[in-house]
Amino acid sequence: MAKPRDYKKEYRDFHGKPQQIANRGKRNAARRKAGLKVGDPREVDHKRPLSKGGGNGASNTRVVSRSTNRKKGNSWRRFGNKK
Repeated sequence: MAKPRDYKKEYRDFHGKPQQIANRGKRNAARRKAGLKVGDPREVDHKRPLSKGGGNGASNTRVVSRSTNRKKGNSWRRFGNKK
């Protein structure tokens, strides 16, 4: 018989890295600052991604639709930077 999966451990191993936890907190803070509530279909887009050194300042964030934000992904196009 197969050993049952430990979903808590899998979640902790994937989502529990310190940098991921810090970035999740920053994303949540940006949502609160933009006034987005739970269930709002829009998202906060970081023009320069948090993973590439971007911050939560007003000049780096904007509210966009979910599909627009997901298409952009982790790319950063500014000053000639390509994906």
